[in-house]
Amino acid sequence: MDKNMSEIKRKINDVVRLEEVLSEPTGKVLEMFMGMEGDVMILGIGGKMGPTLGRMAKRAMEQTARGGKVYGVSRFSDGGMQEKLNSWGIETIAGDLLDDKFVDGLPRAKYVVYMSGMKFGATGQESLTWAMNTHLPARVCKKYKNSTIAAFSTGNVYGLVPVHSGGAIESDVLNPCGEYAMSCLGRERMFEHFSQVNKTKMSILRLNYACELRYGVLVDLATRIREGEVIDLGMPMANVIWQRDANAMALLSLQDAGTPPYALNIAGPEQLSVRRAAQRLGELMGEEVKFGGEEGAEAILSNGQMGHRRYGYPTMGIDELMIHVADWVKGEQELLGKPTKYEVRSGKF
Repeated sequence: MDKNMSEIKRKINDVVRLEEVLSEPTGKVLEMFMGMEGDVMILGIGGKMGPTLGRMAKRAMEQTARGGKVYGVSRFSDGGMQEKLNSWGIETIAGDLLDDKFVDGLPRAKYVVYMSGMKFGATGQESLTWAMNTHLPARVCKKYKNSTIAAFSTGNVYGLVPVHSGGAIESDVLNPCGEYAMSCLGRERMFEHFSQVNKTKMSILRLNYACELRYGVLVDLATRIREGEVIDLGMPMANVIWQRDANAMALLSLQDAGTPPYALNIAGPEQLSVRRAAQRLGELMGEEVKFGGEEGAEAILSNGQMGHRRYGYPTMGIDELMIHVADWVKGEQELLGKPTKYEVRSGKF
């Protein structure tokens, strides 16, 4: 067994410890919060990334003794999630963000992190996808026109790029493929429009793909390897970033928000080969890896170097993350059961 594996078992051996690690504020996050005043509102906190991002903000407030509230808004169909967030000191508000009266009644906040959106199930529910991804942002922009907003987007807005290009950079022309990615470009345009009209400071966060031990591209690969499934090589490469680092970058973008919005790729430093990652995971898990399909010449890839220069290099490297994931999945620890669908090339989710 890899020497690092035994160390990792002591560090992250259950969900409680995992969520502590994912929400631990970085030094730069603490430094920023020391100079900030005001509450933080997280819209769509109930997803995969929202809970630990919200907890990181709350822990930063507590550790810097600055005071302030973190609000978390979601439908909270899973009651356990709302209870957990409340136990972390986050003030939860349950409701439907597509309900205008509900949005009107939300408290004001100096800072807003927008995480709501629809991806999976978009095919067949195109109108709802567009309502969630374009109408709702416009509504939020009106409600929070005097706030500073960090709005999540996706690297899918760039479309496929050559695998040897180094990945799309923030100034590249956007070329979305499929209704989901098109609606995400629509979301960006809504934020951009209202930023300029209302002089609202904003950042646009093009994420792909956050990874922790319960979900992410590496978890998708590891679970397929464990189950003896074939790894499709059609999407030959992908971006992966440890979720703690993604949380930190998202919060730090608030200090750079501007008009027009400040665009930021949130991505790991490597353009990860799916074949090599699967081989490494198979090695760590002691499992045979089966491959299928041909490696394409293009992939959904972003270049995260601008964010690394601005906010610091990710705290966890890809091999360390693979060791974590392999140990977690092989040990049949809790998973979220939410595949990234990183392999989709058609844009249909």
